[in-house]
Amino acid sequence: MAKIGFIGLGNMGLPMARNLLKAGYAVAGFDLSEYSRERLATDGGTAALAVAEACADADTVITMLPAGPQVHEVYLGDGGILATVAPGALLIDCSTIDVKTAREVAQAAEGKGLAMVDAPVSGGTAGAQSGSLTFMVGGPDEAFERAQPLLEKMGKTIVHAGGAGNGQAAKICNNMILGASMIVVSEAFLLAEKLGLDAQKLFDISSKSSGQCWSMTSYCPVPGPVPASPANRDYKAGFTAAMMLKDLNLAQAAARETRATTPLGAGAAAVYEQFVENGAGSNVDFSGIIRYLRGE
Repeated sequence: MAKIGFIGLGNMGLPMARNLLKAGYAVAGFDLSEYSRERLATDGGTAALAVAEACADADTVITMLPAGPQVHEVYLGDGGILATVAPGALLIDCSTIDVKTAREVAQAAEGKGLAMVDAPVSGGTAGAQSGSLTFMVGGPDEAFERAQPLLEKMGKTIVHAGGAGNGQAAKICNNMILGASMIVVSEAFLLAEKLGLDAQKLFDISSKSSGQCWSMTSYCPVPGPVPASPANRDYKAGFTAAMMLKDLNLAQAAARETRATTPLGAGAAAVYEQFVENGAGSNVDFSGIIRYLRGE
């Protein structure tokens, strides 16, 4: 039985690890949270007390961490993955981080003769739980081919985006589109409200017209038209406003580094920054931006 070390058992990592257990893999997981480690053990995994313990004899190590500094430390730090993983192991980083750090870590892994891909995800906690995530994968062809069977146990769509760091590039570009489109969809519904146009009527028209987009048809920010959207659960997070802000800021940092012109992306980042500063914490979905625009 192939052994997988899984580092980072949060809202995304734990259900991903569970899907690997269901697929028959042996999973040793580490997280700073004892509660998260115990939940993995309850589901049939092994609770590791350190990164090195999770990596011991692992054929593959998967990470799902909050940001670039954590990825850098977990991979390159003393007692980290590169220092303890078995020769020939495959490394898969599913965190969403800056492209520069992703490429730096991949280069360090290559220097030790290890195959690595960056494979950030789209689909939120619901996708993690159902195994329907989209993986955007950067790395060499051979590493991608090794990673794909594992990713297919956790996701439905797996796309090889190119070399190291290109998975991260795809993720931040995608979420810049998502963040900006959610704002303008929210603005349209608020304008319709002011004009006396029923939200359901606008949805029925725009969801079949040129205004159609994922932010409307799958994640509509007003209650009613899309029963599965967070708007019907008081904007309880599937993907938090704080995480959207993080991704928008990553996109803006990349835009500055490459001198790309992204005025709408910059505007979206500014709006989400105000939303988060006004109290949209770790429990508020990013589609709750409509509340901020409404003045609530």
